[in-house]
Amino acid sequence: MGVGIAHRFAVRGGTAILVDIDLEAATSAVARTERTIHAAAERGKISTQDAEAAIGRLSAVGSVDDLPTGLDLIVEAVIEDLDLKRSILAEAEGRVPQVLASNTSSISIDSLAIGLGRPGSFAGMHFFNPVWAMHLVEVIRGKETSQGTLDAVEAIVAFLGMEQAVINDAAGFATSRLGVLVGIEAIRMVEEGVADPLDIDRAMSLGYRHPMGPLMLGDLVGLDVRLKIADHLASVYGDRFLAPDLLRRMVAEGLLGKKSGRGFYDWSSGSAEPIQKT
Repeated sequence: MGVGIAHRFAVRGGTAILVDIDLEAATSAVARTERTIHAAAERGKISTQDAEAAIGRLSAVGSVDDLPTGLDLIVEAVIEDLDLKRSILAEAEGRVPQVLASNTSSISIDSLAIGLGRPGSFAGMHFFNPVWAMHLVEVIRGKETSQGTLDAVEAIVAFLGMEQAVINDAAGFATSRLGVLVGIEAIRMVEEGVADPLDIDRAMSLGYRHPMGPLMLGDLVGLDVRLKIADHLASVYGDRFLAPDLLRRMVAEGLLGKKSGRGFYDWSSGSAEPIQKT
């Protein structure tokens, strides 16, 4: 997600600094971002000249402490781990950005704000994958989020050429609560032998005009991420978010979707192919 967010900012004319666990990892993230920008140019989405200019606006640092102070925005985009996010957000707040945001897809913003010295400057900015192709930012308003922060976020979203949906803080917000429910029910249908993944996805994409079906989307998001979100929402909202046994088995076996090469689809060719029954 960090690569996608950096891509969007750089292509729109912003300066993007990627931070990772060390400088080598951050430099690798910049290289991945450069590849996505070059790919956009190859598809004719931007000119070669604009792509090179965007790449020139990317840089890397190996620590939050190495970021400049007073940035317009810092977005935390690590895995859905409450303690890890709180730790990084506390460090990032020390750089005194105008807006501090989390890209969390399920964890309460108010929960993440605990321990922050300036919670009024903190909000959720939930981007969607791939960020360069999606047009929504789900903006999460915490109890302490100031109107000035929301105004600044609105201006940032407009700068990115995107639209916002402003949601009051609640675990899972709007998109994850709805998306995970559909996703885990689709997995139950596979588990129960109701239909193959391809036919379930075809039913949703053609019948409801979803850009892709819930099982392919789960493969793209990462089935381990899907499981972690489902478990978190089940702890808050109860049994309707309980993950199917099939999902737990697939994650345990390393069948995580596109990033592992196989999930509900075979991604070894780089695109989704139905898995043939044996």
